[in-house]
Amino acid sequence: MARVDVLMPQMGESIAEGTLSKWLKKLGDEVKRDEPLFEISTDKVDAEIPAPSAGVLAEIKVQEGQTVPVQTLVAVIETDKGASTTAAPSAAAQRAPAASGAAVASSPPAPKPAPAAPAAVSPPSPTAPSRPLPPTPAPAVKGGDGAETAEERLRRKSTPLVRKIAAEHQVDISTIPGTGFAGRVTKQDILGAIERGVSVPVPTPAGTAARSPLPSAGPVVHPVVQPWPGDRVEPFSKIRKITADHMIMSRRTSAHVTSFFEIDYSRVAELRRKHKAASAERGVNLTYLAFIAKACAENLRKHPVVNAAVSGDNIIYRRDVNIGIAVALDWGLIVPVVKRADELSLGGLARAINDLGERARTKKLSPDEIQRGTFTITNPGVFGSYAGAPIINQPQVAILGVGAIEKRPKVVTLPDGTDTIAIRTMGMVSMSYDHRVVDGADADRFLADVKRALEDFPEGAI
Repeated sequence: MARVDVLMPQMGESIAEGTLSKWLKKLGDEVKRDEPLFEISTDKVDAEIPAPSAGVLAEIKVQEGQTVPVQTLVAVIETDKGASTTAAPSAAAQRAPAASGAAVASSPPAPKPAPAAPAAVSPPSPTAPSRPLPPTPAPAVKGGDGAETAEERLRRKSTPLVRKIAAEHQVDISTIPGTGFAGRVTKQDILGAIERGVSVPVPTPAGTAARSPLPSAGPVVHPVVQPWPGDRVEPFSKIRKITADHMIMSRRTSAHVTSFFEIDYSRVAELRRKHKAASAERGVNLTYLAFIAKACAENLRKHPVVNAAVSGDNIIYRRDVNIGIAVALDWGLIVPVVKRADELSLGGLARAINDLGERARTKKLSPDEIQRGTFTITNPGVFGSYAGAPIINQPQVAILGVGAIEKRPKVVTLPDGTDTIAIRTMGMVSMSYDHRVVDGADADRFLADVKRALEDFPEGAI
């Protein structure tokens, strides 16, 4: 029997560890090549990891809920006697970064020395990295000329989420002992340091005047509530914990203000009715959300402050218009991103939104597809909500909420100037924005242009 080692994959260049959230197969189960084997959760994305080879799940090295560095031995699959001992990347692995480095094969000992494979022992240990790294990171020490040493550069390696937390709390990552792969500082490391009171200010660049940072709001601590008899206590899932922390952090960071506009979607409803069948034949589902995303994408270029981010005392005006579409899942919320949405046609946007939403629900998104958003749209109206005040998706400065779209009575003015009550397809949109950089007039001008684009949508744009 040949043995194939299954490793914790690296979900993107900045990801150093992952949490095995659920085993989809049991010990002793037969598995097929490319069949989902287990689910993992990282700072960026949840994903199903496919089996790299057909065989029997012979060993499970990492249990559900355990967080381990990338390249850690997770499981061992025993293949048929005639199977090759070197498993080529599966088709699913080649399609998704989730399986990048997810599997290597080991074979029985042979007289001829072979490259070392990950040790099949418990607790698991990571395989050797492709580049030489210091065996045990030591406390960072500046070189004699003030330059950063190799050890310090290694220790400063971390995920974008960790760097964001460090910046918010004015903590120098290089002062924190890292427990992650190759000494990297993990989210647990920095949160633990903050809770212990470690707060080393980030060094001020030479030639700039030092200024006192705003008082830190401290780590996100959720109050403990006593359960009553008969209650069910369920720990946060990885994605729920990340969402909870990010929502609190966003409220602490941005000066939230929300504007509301009512939109007459009757023109859009007419265009959907007229072109829906023909679009469906081309594989395009012309949803209201696609029209809204198109109107936003075209106007974000005209209102760059809404398509911006705040960095310290600077405003970053984003070149690209990348629209995140919030997708509600049974296990939480995720925001895949349509890149360069302003360059897509209405049909292209509709395809992209449908594709990302479907792959979000089936855990097929890659890490890159949930990053680099510049503006977000959330659509609670599909559940019947009239309107809401969504929380900004950091580090963006605005998020649009779409309310329920339905027929309502509306006062309309006839060509002769008289008023009458008509049945129109109506809906509310709301936009929460960061008043640190977006003034009310800026937000309302943007929303007025979006409203105008939807109410006068050109048929030639279909």
